[in-house]
Amino acid sequence: MKESEFEELRAAAGAVSRETFDRLREFETHFRKWNRSINLVAASTQDDIWRRHIVDSAQLARIEPSARRWVDLGSGGGFPGLVMAFLLAESGGSIDLVESNRKKAGFLQAMIGQFDLPAGVIARRIEEAHAIVAQPEIVTARALAPLGILLDLSAPWLLAGTRGLFHKGRDYRREVEESALRWRFDLVEHQSIVDPQSVILELRDLRKA
Repeated sequence: MKESEFEELRAAAGAVSRETFDRLREFETHFRKWNRSINLVAASTQDDIWRRHIVDSAQLARIEPSARRWVDLGSGGGFPGLVMAFLLAESGGSIDLVESNRKKAGFLQAMIGQFDLPAGVIARRIEEAHAIVAQPEIVTARALAPLGILLDLSAPWLLAGTRGLFHKGRDYRREVEESALRWRFDLVEHQSIVDPQSVILELRDLRKA
C-alpha cells in the first residue's frame, strides 16, 4: 500500500523524493490528531485524507514546477498550502499561508515548526495580507470562494503579473462565466487526476472587464 501511495503522489506532483513522501505521511498522522479537536476538513472526507486532500493539493507542483514564491489564501487545514510547503522544501521555494482563523493558524504554525517547512503564516484577513506578502509568482486557493470573489481577493497580485492556480469542482464553468462580468483573463483548465469532475484553473494576465 505504501508503494502505491508513493507512486500516486509522484503521478500527481512529478519527481518527489521518498523522504518527502515519508514526511507527508507523517504530516497526515499529525493532521488526523489535530482534526479531531479543531475540525480542519469536512467529516465526509476524513476517511481519505491522503488522496482527497494531500494528493489533490500536490497536483499544483506538476503544473508550476519552476515557481519558487507562492501564497495560499484561506489555508485552513493546509490544503494546498502546507502540502506545497513540503514539496517546495525540495526545490528551494517558499510559501506564505494566509489564514485569519486563530486556531487554524495555530495548527499551520505548529506544522511548519514540526517539519521545518519553508513557509510563514499570515494570521490576517486576505485584504490585509496584500501589504505584507511580497509579490508572489503563484497565488492558490482551494474550497475558499467562487472564482469571482477569488479574483477580487487576489487582484492586487494578479494585476501585477502573479498567476493563479485555483481548485474548482463541477460548477467551475458557471463560475468562470460569472467572473467574466468583471474580469478578463487567460485561462487553462487542468483536469484533476483525483476527481474527474474537478479541475485546477490556471489563470494569468488578469485585467478589468
